[in-house]
Amino acid sequence: MFETILISALLGLVCLSVYQKINNAVYKSKKRLDGKTALVTGGTSGLGLIIAQDFAIRGAKVIIACPFEDEGINARKEIIEKSGNQNVVYKYVDLSSLKTVREFAKDILKTEARLDILVNNAGVGIPGDFMTEDGINFILQVNYYAHFLLTLLLLPLMRRTGTENDPARIINMSSLTHRIASSHVDDYNRTGYRLKLTIYANSKLCLVLFARELARRLVGKNVVINCADPGFAATRIYKSGNELLGLIAIGLILLFAKTPYEGAQTAIYMGVDDAGTVTGEYFANCRQIKAHIMAYNESNVKKLWEQSMKLVQLDNKDLDDLIGA
Repeated sequence: MFETILISALLGLVCLSVYQKINNAVYKSKKRLDGKTALVTGGTSGLGLIIAQDFAIRGAKVIIACPFEDEGINARKEIIEKSGNQNVVYKYVDLSSLKTVREFAKDILKTEARLDILVNNAGVGIPGDFMTEDGINFILQVNYYAHFLLTLLLLPLMRRTGTENDPARIINMSSLTHRIASSHVDDYNRTGYRLKLTIYANSKLCLVLFARELARRLVGKNVVINCADPGFAATRIYKSGNELLGLIAIGLILLFAKTPYEGAQTAIYMGVDDAGTVTGEYFANCRQIKAHIMAYNESNVKKLWEQSMKLVQLDNKDLDDLIGA
C-alpha cells in the first residue's frame, strides 16, 4: 500500500515537473522604465527581490519595503550592484501593524512625486494561527488586509501618476492556492483553523476578490489592478511552518517546479508589458488566465470589501477621498 502511494506521488511530481517546465515563461523584453517609480513590498528577498532588481535594471526608481532593517540594507546594496542603478531606496514597514502601514503610506505620499507600479508581494506562509493587536488573523493581515489598506492609501499618488495611455499599475501576488480557499468569506477573520494552509489560501483568494472590486471602482481613474500567480516557486516562505519540512519542500520544488527567477516573471511582465494595462484580471506564466470560479462570486466580492473596510477602519468618506468621488 505504501509503495503504491509513494509511486503515485512520484508520478504526480513528474507530471507537475513536465507541466511546469513546458509552461514556464520568461519575459524577455528589454523595455525600459526610466523616469518611473516602483514600490515592492517584500522586495528584499525571494520573488520580490528579483522583481525589484529587474525594475531597477530597466531604469526605474525602486522602493523596497520590509520589517527587517539588515535585510533591507543588504538587499538595496545587492540591487544596486547588479543593476548599476543607484536610485534604490529601502523603507521600513511592518504589515502586521496597521499603524505602521499608515505611517509608511504617509511617508511615501510625502517623499515621492509619483508611483507607477505597486507590487503587493510581501507575505508569510503558515507561521502560526493567532490574532494581531489590530484584531486580525496574522497571516491574513500580512498577506492581504495590510495590502488592502496600503493600496487604498497610496491611490491618490497613483491617480496623479497614471494617464489614460499609461495607467499606474497595482499587482497583487496571489497564488494557485487561492483555488483551495474556503468560500465562506464571512468566516475568514478568526483563529482555530484545523489546517493552517487554509488561512494562507484564503489570503490569496482575498487578493483576487479585492482586485476585482477595486478594478470596478477605479474605472476612468487611470489606475489598473491585476493579480499575478507565480506558481510553485522555491522561496523561504515554505520554511515558515516547519524548518525541516520547508527545506524538503523547497528541494522538491526546485527539482520539479519553478526557481524564484521563473516565479517572478509574471509579475515583471505585468509591470512592464502593455498587456498589464487590463484590469481586474489574473495572470500566470506571462499570460492572462481565469482565476478560480470563487473569484467571480459577486456576493463574496462585496462581502470581503465591506469586511476589509471595517477591519482597517476606513469609512465611505475616506474611500471617496482616496479613490476620487
